[in-house]
Amino acid sequence: MLEQSEFEFNDFNKICNLLFTLTKMDVRLINSEGKAIFQLVNDNVPAVLESLDNEFFTINETLRMNAANSYYYYINSYGLEYIASGIWENRSFYGSILIGPFLSNIPTIGFISELIYKNKLPISERKQVHEFYKSLSVISSNASNSIGDLLVNMSTHKHMDSQLITTDINKPILNKDQLKSNIVESKNIIEFRYKYEKKMMNAIAKGDKDEITRISKEANSILNLSDRIPESPIRSAKNLSLVLNTICRIAAERGGIHPIYIHTISEKFAILIERAPNLPYLKKLSVVMMNEYCDVVRNFSTRNYSSIVKKAVEFINVNIENPLTLKEIAAKLHVNSSHLSRQFKKDTDMNIIDYINQQRVDEAKLHLQRGNISITEIAFMVGFNDLNYFSRVFKKFTSLTPSQYSKSEN
Repeated sequence: MLEQSEFEFNDFNKICNLLFTLTKMDVRLINSEGKAIFQLVNDNVPAVLESLDNEFFTINETLRMNAANSYYYYINSYGLEYIASGIWENRSFYGSILIGPFLSNIPTIGFISELIYKNKLPISERKQVHEFYKSLSVISSNASNSIGDLLVNMSTHKHMDSQLITTDINKPILNKDQLKSNIVESKNIIEFRYKYEKKMMNAIAKGDKDEITRISKEANSILNLSDRIPESPIRSAKNLSLVLNTICRIAAERGGIHPIYIHTISEKFAILIERAPNLPYLKKLSVVMMNEYCDVVRNFSTRNYSSIVKKAVEFINVNIENPLTLKEIAAKLHVNSSHLSRQFKKDTDMNIIDYINQQRVDEAKLHLQRGNISITEIAFMVGFNDLNYFSRVFKKFTSLTPSQYSKSEN
């Protein structure tokens, strides 16, 4: 048996590259000690979710105890799914190749609520976690079986470098009149796009979905996935979609959105764009992307708030599940509590405690809609230490008690 240090992994690095390109999912090469020695990663797992590193050894041990033609369909406590296959030579186990994370079902709000509850995650991380899960590939059982079969066959064979054979290239005849006409046409299209690009950015900065719908219908050329790369229209379309994602991100920032929200959404759509299978999907994704940026502006914009209120809102959103008081927030921001209170009321038309409670009630509603967690647990989860106070606050904002709301939703 070869020692681990003597085993040649270079072939498997090449196999990982192939799998990464074909599946568009993260691929890791794990040695027999359970350490990742080569990684190709697109999906940056949120810090609040524990690292997969300490699970590599467990995955290896499962593969080691089974036949060389086995693959392991692994699901962790966060519902993240992976497929792994062992690397064998002369009946000796030298490590594994791991593909994932991916999902087998679309991650609903209910799924995320259950995830947060079961793993005791901070509710302030809900949006980031949900955006991450929405960025993951959702694959069918047939697809996962095919990936497993492919992985087993690639893991148990040495890589063979291929040789490319191409047809002869026919150089097109240059028609000067046609070239001149194309330049004029391109100039008009570019001017048209830039005109509507500005309108689109203004609409996103205001969170105006109706205007986005109108612009999309009026100027399909904005979303026209033209063949800038004639030999690869899907690559051309993806490039334009990535540009659109950047434009939306800039517009959202102008609309008063904190970079943490923009980064999460932008990263999600960048991954979805690269994984897009065809042109119709990209067309629909562009519309979804613009509307989602509008939603974020409408729900989280602090554009019209003063600097101190912006900082207060950001602090509240990040610490919503923790005890919060006006005095504590003012101390963290190094401002006078009376001044903060007056300015907050002026900017938001709510006092700071009502704003905090509104955010907590909105979060509680998501868990009550599931109907599988006790009201007491939900109250503590969203930052209330007194069940009676939670019930009074909830009724103030919804005109229903938590139990009445839960029954109405279930």
